[in-house]
Order: sequence, then C-alpha cells, then structure tokens
Amino acid sequence: QVQLVESGGGLVEAGGSLGLSCVASGSIFKINDMGWYRQAPGKQRELVAIITSGGTTNYAESVKGRFTISRDNAQNTMYLQMNSLNSEDTAVYYCNAYVSTLRRPVFMAYWGKGTLVTVSS
Repeated sequence: QVQLVESGGGLVEAGGSLGLSCVASGSIFKINDMGWYRQAPGKQRELVAIITSGGTTNYAESVKGRFTISRDNAQNTMYLQMNSLNSEDTAVYYCNAYVSTLRRPVFMAYWGKGTLVTVSS
C-alpha cells in the first residue's frame, strides 16, 4: 500500500508565502509524475503544478511565476513553494503521484487527504 501525506498548510496573509510538502511512503518501487492539485469551496479540483521524475515541470497559468514545484526522489518527497499568495489561492491542496509498487509493478494514481491553505485579504 502507498500513502501520500501532505503538510504545511495554514493561514497566511495576502502577499505572503507558504510551503507545502508531500511525503510518499509504503511499498514503493518507483514514482513517476507527481503533482499538486487544489479544490476551492464550491469549485472543481484543478491542477496546480506537476513534475516528472526527471524534473520537468508544468504550471497552471494562474500560479506561474508565483509557485515552484520540486521533488527529492531519494526521499520520495515533493514540495510546493507558494509566493505572493492571494485570496483566490485559498483551497485544499492535494498531492498526487503515480506509483508502482513491489507487488504491482504498474503505475497507479494515489492521492493524499489534502491540506488547507487559507489566504486572508
């Protein structure tokens, strides 16, 4: 089994910064793409940023230039540094990863339970 656990959410003032982490654990063989998604109240879940195992990144237009995604493959950890936050960034942020395990050597999608980010204006 694979678990993804996010941390680092909280309350921040508009214009401030916050960093999120996601740690993957369990019977992991390999992790492929990882990503951050978010869901604001009353809205659908949306992609924030993704990063491949090789470090290639892609961002939603709304966060380009403000957010930075990174990962530490040795630690099975992904990060999201969020700067210049505004009220529209308020959401639950979810970690996503495509993981193959020792028992099932095919990539399957796993999700964390989410961490709440609240930006006060």
